[in-house]
Amino acid sequence: MGTPSSCFGVLTSGGDSQGMNAALRAAVRTGISMGWNVLAIHEGYRGLVHGGDLIREMNWASVGGILHRAGTIIGTARCREFFHEEGRREAAFQLLRHGIDRLLVIGGDGSLTAANILRQEFPAHAETLVRERRLKREEIPEAPQLGIAGLVGSIDNDMSGTDMTIGADTALHRITEAIDALSATAASHQRTFVVEVMGRHCGYLAVTAALAGGADWVLFPEDPPQREDWELEMVESLRAGRKAGRRDSIVVVAEGARTARGRPISAEYVKETLEHHLDEEVRLTVLGHVQRGGRVSAFDRSASTILGWEATRWLLAESPSAEPRIFGLRANRVHSTNLAESIRENTKLRHAVDEGEYRQALELRGPHFRRTVRTFRTMVQALPCSNCPESERLRLGILTAGDPAPGMNTAVRAAVRLALDQGIEVLGIRNGFDGLKDSQWAEMDWMSVRGWGSLGGSELGISPTPPGSEARGRIRSVIRDAGLDGLLLIGGWTAWEAALNLQEEGLEVPIVCLPAAIDNNLPGSELALGADTALNSIVENLDKLKQSAVASRRCFVVEVMGDYCGYLALLSALASGAERAYLHEEGVSLQGLQEDVRELISGFTRGKRLGLMIRAQRANP
Repeated sequence: MGTPSSCFGVLTSGGDSQGMNAALRAAVRTGISMGWNVLAIHEGYRGLVHGGDLIREMNWASVGGILHRAGTIIGTARCREFFHEEGRREAAFQLLRHGIDRLLVIGGDGSLTAANILRQEFPAHAETLVRERRLKREEIPEAPQLGIAGLVGSIDNDMSGTDMTIGADTALHRITEAIDALSATAASHQRTFVVEVMGRHCGYLAVTAALAGGADWVLFPEDPPQREDWELEMVESLRAGRKAGRRDSIVVVAEGARTARGRPISAEYVKETLEHHLDEEVRLTVLGHVQRGGRVSAFDRSASTILGWEATRWLLAESPSAEPRIFGLRANRVHSTNLAESIRENTKLRHAVDEGEYRQALELRGPHFRRTVRTFRTMVQALPCSNCPESERLRLGILTAGDPAPGMNTAVRAAVRLALDQGIEVLGIRNGFDGLKDSQWAEMDWMSVRGWGSLGGSELGISPTPPGSEARGRIRSVIRDAGLDGLLLIGGWTAWEAALNLQEEGLEVPIVCLPAAIDNNLPGSELALGADTALNSIVENLDKLKQSAVASRRCFVVEVMGDYCGYLALLSALASGAERAYLHEEGVSLQGLQEDVRELISGFTRGKRLGLMIRAQRANP
């Protein structure tokens, strides 16, 4: 048992989500580092009510080797007793008995709402327990309070206060992988697939997966089809797509999809409707709980670790009487929000959906969600909508340059279709700046980028080096003669350097640079195209290396790309649980290496089986 000033508890509750273990690991190790005893409450609120062996002290090793594991090692379970005041009083008894006056809750809005209710009732429960002589007055603090911090664990990404909930990124990976696999077989047979994904109250997974997977239609709660005969609208759209040259059709349905009048739309109904009207075989795939499993993405590992660290530090530094907060991400930054305020926002949003106030629901979901919906609506059209007269059309050139990066083709696909929908003529420039110099281009139409979303590399081709002075002169002439009104460059340093040189030498055509570099080393952008995919590839291979070390004690030194930027090395070390990351930004010293060797020897002496050191490409010459 700890004392009221030295113990804090952590529990996971609600539906499991990938990244919960990473958050738990961070909380336990941060608490221990700050000198606290950390008690894990197993099986969620059920463990909090029943106590006993379900509340156990954790040590540093208790959370070793869990970063990559989905689910939660301390379990989660429904607890009907907690819905009643007597059950919550029992939970308060267990907390007071174990000396826990601070609680970190990792779960969805229901779990966090429950924690807030317990906190509000906690002083009254303490007094009742003393009055009933279950606790002695001296066994509880003079003014008992329960400090609460929350992390949102939910694959649905359905909580106000954070742009991305723990588990949503990994679930999105699972869905996108499934859509990619289904698209291949669907195209082979010219078949239609209906894919049901999770999302009872939130369409994030459905819309984002549909956009990422190149689906042809999506149904989700916040923006239902407005036409009474929406079924015919869907069928007409799919038919138009086939007529335009598509070989397959993918329809994504969120489990909470509904009509504008609030009537549920099941994936089975969508399948039957399409079979009837398209007069072809339609297959239904319900992904179900596979969305919760699998290897945890690098983002969910690193983000959950950082959030667990921040939330625990705040919780242990503040008084238990502090207003509870949830910790999440806003604009890629750690952000904390008043828990009660977030719960109110979530309640308001669900009420808007239930009452058919869909415009308000979309507004409450935030600008990123609305932008994703708008983009998808444009991308799935069979043909562009613009009726812009040919004489008024602008001409846009698109090229890729530098090293190939995952996402280049996806960006080209989006740019081509969004431009065409605005009545802009698009020229796809082959082989980067070399192709631009030699006028190697072709006019892009709507279907020319069909299927590009999931392709790696660059279908347009690239030029690995920036153009020299003579080539830039030729490029300026070509751009002028071709009547280009703008240039979109997708790439890394090569593209940026060339754009700067062309502008400084008098090119009057506007240029937009879209950052695409796995090194993530470009100014003005926090995350370049390709960096996330590269990071996931590194972490996947590090997982395999760690598995190979199970049978014997080994130390691995792994070098990763990054040139002079340590992003990939640092984030892969954080997501894989490596002991050390050697970065160009910090350098490497002999003294530092000696200290690292001593730490490894000490660890292996104590029973450690694996040492993992990550070296950035140019950490030290």
